[in-house]
This record gives sequence, structure tokens and C-alpha cells, in this order.
Amino acid sequence: MAVDYTVIAVYLAGMLAMGWWGMRRARSKSEFLVAGRRLGPVMYSGTMAAIVLGGASTIGGVGLGYQYGLSGAWMVFTIGLGLLALSVFFSARIARLKVYTVSEMLDLRYGGRAGVISGVVMWAYTLMLAVTSTIAYATIFDVLFDLNRTVAIILGGSIVVAYSTLGGMWSITLTDMVQFVVKTIGVLLLLLPIAVVKAGGFGEMKAKLPTGYFDPLGIGGETIFTYVLIYTFGMLIGQDIWQRVFTARGDRTAKWGGTVAGTYCLVYALAGAVIGTAAKVLYPDLASADAAFATIVKDELPVGVRGLVLAAALAAVMSTSSGALIACATVANNDIWSRLRGVVSVDGEERDEVRGNRLFILLMGVAVIVTAIALNNVVEALTVAYNLLVGGLLVPILGGLLWKRGTVHGALASVVVGGVAVIGLMAGYGILANEPVYYGLLASLAAYLAVSLATPATDPAVLAAWRERLAGRTPEAAGTSPVPVSR
Repeated sequence: MAVDYTVIAVYLAGMLAMGWWGMRRARSKSEFLVAGRRLGPVMYSGTMAAIVLGGASTIGGVGLGYQYGLSGAWMVFTIGLGLLALSVFFSARIARLKVYTVSEMLDLRYGGRAGVISGVVMWAYTLMLAVTSTIAYATIFDVLFDLNRTVAIILGGSIVVAYSTLGGMWSITLTDMVQFVVKTIGVLLLLLPIAVVKAGGFGEMKAKLPTGYFDPLGIGGETIFTYVLIYTFGMLIGQDIWQRVFTARGDRTAKWGGTVAGTYCLVYALAGAVIGTAAKVLYPDLASADAAFATIVKDELPVGVRGLVLAAALAAVMSTSSGALIACATVANNDIWSRLRGVVSVDGEERDEVRGNRLFILLMGVAVIVTAIALNNVVEALTVAYNLLVGGLLVPILGGLLWKRGTVHGALASVVVGGVAVIGLMAGYGILANEPVYYGLLASLAAYLAVSLATPATDPAVLAAWRERLAGRTPEAAGTSPVPVSR
């Protein structure tokens, strides 16, 4: 294992070094939170793919393949579909807004007063998303060092908190590019072919497994529909995803770079399902499907390769964890704390805001680690996160982008009714039930339509300003400096 340990140690040291380098670049709020809105197509594609493909997509995706076969790809596949839809239909308009958070977008569209409430819901989502990634460290470090769960979470979480706090989005962007390359090599180019060969090839896999393992719809139509509702729509509205869109250099980068990343996700989804199916042939009686990834890596890969693949798993977890962490901190500081204090940012305070946002990343990082230690089920935590996001914020966000009659009162009613309904239904039906997001989303939509139609239309001046921002003709926003939009 000495070679494997060396590979992992070099990788982790590199992450910290990039955090230190990023600190030298992040000298303004824009640089710290959205990498100066300067990422070109290559870096944008790599970092976008890195953030959406985390521990749940890698370890969880293999686990679903172990449990259901090729149809286990659907969870990650719907993530890719959501990213494609966001990139093709919405990303260019989102990038032109030149804001930092989803709540700022809602304030621009509806004329204010939606920020704090929507910020609380988005904060809860990003916190739980960061927690799910942090929990996954326990699985990886258990294989590497035989550490107990709490120590593993603290070790992995502390590294992510360190480089994220130092350099903000610049550090996260640089580390994500490395992580994208590492997991492409580790999962797609090494683990996938080795797993298939070890299992005897596809012919042997078909001979040893039930035919349902090769049915593309074997996981069930209702489950697939729920995945689309939660993950595909979740990709359209999450702060962690939007914050990456804000880093794009221009419209074309956001659209085409995101399309490349979404296509990569589709390939990654199928790869995870195939690896899990191969693991089912090799280890038919594992106690937990989520143990399939770690087991096949530990037992079937040669020395050195094993270290690289485990580094790939760490890369997947760290990319999502760091992205969710900076999103959580950005929302907590800019949408909740600053608004409650009545603080409005101006250009001259950018350096002070870097310090404030850095402090919030540190505080949120500690909260994430503590919460991850207290929780144990990754799927439940991820389900809570996406149920809150989709049930509370999907309707007012998409409504604001697509329906000009939507009002601020309708948006607030939608957030409150949808969020409360989802929480209550999860308590009644259970966290993993499908009903909470179904009925919560319907309640949110009904509240949005009814209250919007019952209240005065949005001020024409607000809508006019909103249209100007969507067209990219007013780049200044909330303390940002004008940035040219490439067309």
C-alpha cells in the first residue's frame, strides 16, 4: 500500500498547494466568489463536470449499478440531462445577469423582498449537499487507512475547507480541473475496463446475472420519473450550479461548455452502472451496495492503479464538496446575514467582503463536518437537499424566467408553501418516499399561480430593468465591476 499512500498524499498536498496559489488571485469579491467571471470553455467544462459528479455520482452510481444493473445509470444520467437543459436553454441568460446568488436573481426579477426566505431554503440545500459529499470521505479513507468514520470525515473535510477558505472560487476551479482529469483517468480509463475484464467480459456478466440487470428500465418507471423531477430540475436551479455559470467568460462559454460537461455526465453515468454490474458478478453477496466501489478497487486493482482510482474517488467527492461549501457560504453571507443586517455592498468594500466570505466558508465548513459526523445515510441527506430545493424554489425561479405575470407575493408564497409542504410530507411519508416532492411541487405551483394572479402585477419598471439585465446591457450588479459579455 506504500505506493498507493504516496499517490494519495501527493494528490492531497497538491490540493492544498493550489488553495494557497488561489489565495493570491482572489483579491476582490468577484475573484473570490466567481473567479472573476473569466473562465474559458476548457476550464468551464471541466469544473462544471467536476462539481456535478461527486461522491453520490461515483460511489452511489456504482452502488446503483450493483443493485439494479445498467438501469442504475439513471440517477447520474438525469443529472447530465439537467445540466444539458440548463446549458442549452438558460445558462446564457443566467450568465448575463452578473449576480452572485439565485436569490439576487429573484430580487431582480420580482423587485426585492424574496431574498432572505429563498436564501434560507437555498442555504439548507447547499448545506445538505456539502454534508453528503463529506460523509463519503468515510468510505474512501476507510479503504485507504482503515480510519474510523469520524476521523475520516474530519480529515477529508478539513482539506476541502482549507483550500476553499484560502482561495475561494479560484482555488476550487484549479483543484476541480485536476480532479476532473484524475477521475476521468481513474474511473473511465482504468477502473471501467479493468472491472469488465475481471468480471469475464459482458458475455460472462450476462450469463451470471438475471436479465433484469440489462434492462434499461429495470430500476422502475416511477423511480426514473422521480430522478428526473429531483435531479434534472434540481440542476436548473441550484446555487452550486448557478455559481459555476456565473464564472463563465461569456454566453457561448456558458452554453457550449456546459453542453460538453452534460454530455460527459451521460458517459460517466453508464460507466458507473457497468462497474457496479461487474462488481455484482465478482461479489454477489455484499452487505451494502454502496460498498461495491470500495470493494472492487481494494481487491481487484494493482498497486499504484488502486491509489490513482481512490484519488479519483476523492476527486469526485472533493469537487462537489468544495462547490457546495462555497455556495453555502455565499448564500449564508450575501443572502441571509448581510440582508438581515441591512448591509448593501459597494465596489469600495470588495476587499473587506473577501475577508467576510472567507470567514463564512470556514464557519460553514465546520458546520458541514459536524453535521456529517452526526448523520450516516448519504442517500437520505441528498434526498432532503433536493426535495427542499425542487419543492421550494423550482417554481418561483422558472416562473420568473418564463412567466412575466409572476409577482413577488406569488414567489414568496410558493417558496413558503412548497418548503413547508415538503418538510411535512417527508415527516409523514418518510424521507425516501416519492410523495413529498410530488405534492410539495404541486402545492408550490398552486400557490405561485393563485397568489400571483390575485396580487398586482410586477412594476413595469422592474420588468424593464430585468429584461435589460437578461439582454446583458447592464453588467453592473451588487458590487460587481462591468465585465464585457462575449457573443
